[in-house]
Amino acid sequence: MGGALLLAPDFALILLGFGLKRLFDRDERFWAGLEKLVYYVLFPALLFTALTRTPIAWRSAAPLVAVGFAATLAGMALALLARPMFRPPPLAFASQFQCAFRFNTYVGLAVMGKLHGAAGVAVMSILVGALVPVVNLAAVWMLARHGRLGLAGELARNPLVLATVAGLAFNLAGLQPPALVAQFLSRLGEASIALGLLAVGAALSLRGGDGARATSAYLLTVKLLAVPATAWALAVLFRLDGVYFAAAVIFAALPAASSAYILAVRMGGDGPATARLITASTIAAMFTLPLWVGVIG
Repeated sequence: MGGALLLAPDFALILLGFGLKRLFDRDERFWAGLEKLVYYVLFPALLFTALTRTPIAWRSAAPLVAVGFAATLAGMALALLARPMFRPPPLAFASQFQCAFRFNTYVGLAVMGKLHGAAGVAVMSILVGALVPVVNLAAVWMLARHGRLGLAGELARNPLVLATVAGLAFNLAGLQPPALVAQFLSRLGEASIALGLLAVGAALSLRGGDGARATSAYLLTVKLLAVPATAWALAVLFRLDGVYFAAAVIFAALPAASSAYILAVRMGGDGPATARLITASTIAAMFTLPLWVGVIG
């Protein structure tokens, strides 16, 4: 109950974004512009600021990344089992496969910021920077037969990865940006959480391809239950604690990222089926994520 109340304002913002788009402004250009503003400007500023301001216990950070990596691989392996079990259409499966392990960064940073403040954002940033290349590689690999996408170029231009690398470099070197620059970036970061969650809500779609319900339900169960359970067990095994333990479990319990839909469309996959699964994942996470917060609390 406590976890649900703690996260209620964040999920309320998601629902507000969904309602605002449908009630007042259906212009896709406005919401696409908002998504780009958050993705390319506001969230990178938040990541960089958090990483430069927060001391990082590197001895704990290494096991944390290992746990996140192992839990992500578990999601991939379990997702692959859907093919022999349910025999879904190849195109739909190639598109939805990524929803079993890709994570919504906006929700993750919002939750960790709520639980642990700037330290939570910084630690989650480490996981985001380390795992973005991994999940992109796996998603592109599965969709590769349907299109072409330069993975190295995509990662080199990814603003979240660049901001994380820059922030970690400053942290390791013991540097701080000039006061005026730091204040400017801080103001940008403060706007990122609310606008990012509104963008998540606006991207939800109640329409989609028919797809295979059994496959979708299975992938949803993998992402929201099996992967975080794996992360929890590994975090206990690696003796993570505090903010690092929380980050490992919350990261694994995040709903699927809306970028999965974008990738599916860009590579000739089944966009509608992917959009529906992302929406189902986000809605279901409104119930499962508070449970995981309660577990780590």
